[in-house]
Amino acid sequence: KEVKEAWDLGIKAVNIYVKISDHLKDNKGVEAWNKDGLMQQTIRAIKDAVPEMIVMPDVALDPYSIYGHDGIIENGQLLNDPTVDALTRMSLSHAEAGADFVAPSDMMDGRVLAIRKALEENGHHNVGIMSYSAKYASAFYGPFRDALDSAPVDSQNIPKDKKTYQMDYANRIEGIREALLDVEEGADIVMVKPGIAYLDIVREVKNAVHVPVAVYQVSGEYAMVKAAAERGWLDHDKIMLEQLYCIKRAGASIISTYFAKEASVLLNK
Repeated sequence: KEVKEAWDLGIKAVNIYVKISDHLKDNKGVEAWNKDGLMQQTIRAIKDAVPEMIVMPDVALDPYSIYGHDGIIENGQLLNDPTVDALTRMSLSHAEAGADFVAPSDMMDGRVLAIRKALEENGHHNVGIMSYSAKYASAFYGPFRDALDSAPVDSQNIPKDKKTYQMDYANRIEGIREALLDVEEGADIVMVKPGIAYLDIVREVKNAVHVPVAVYQVSGEYAMVKAAAERGWLDHDKIMLEQLYCIKRAGASIISTYFAKEASVLLNK
């Protein structure tokens, strides 16, 4: 129902994220590539309901991890290469379920190349990759992590945050370099995340690459507008559209936003 409504409003693509039961979580994220898992069932259901909708499921282990991290943890460290292997299996399961793109948001090194190679070797030549290339270690993700219960757990010998693999928000150059590397590895779209506080990065990435640039206007950005509007401090619709237009002006070809339906209603008037 939700996807049909979005399609009728002119929304042609959806990003999908899942919240799974705790009993399905482990350190290796095995549920992530279950062909009958929640994500895989959702992909099939959306394509059955609206075949032309572009489906872009999230690829990361944090919703499946008992530790709330985007990868496999061992001795207090996140293991890059075993995590890439898991993400590759996850991506293949999404492609087999009917995804049009896979969207790795994990920030592991080399994962785009591994996923592209696996997709090609398994006949999924038309499945694209939208890589979260410049994903910053931001406090703006709070509401999303609360909703999905995907924040790092407070436990001994578990990294307390994601700063070892997400980027320092004070670092401009790394975001450009990561986007270029992902394009070289086979990304069809590169993403900057968060949005409104990172428009300088959006513009520099846009200038540097020759693929579409996506921007994720994240949950904290959405929540701030909602909260301020509820208190009468801001005009909700005017601020919503201003922020979206500013993201577009900075260079975004695609905007992933929780405002999608509300904005579409206004823009269709």
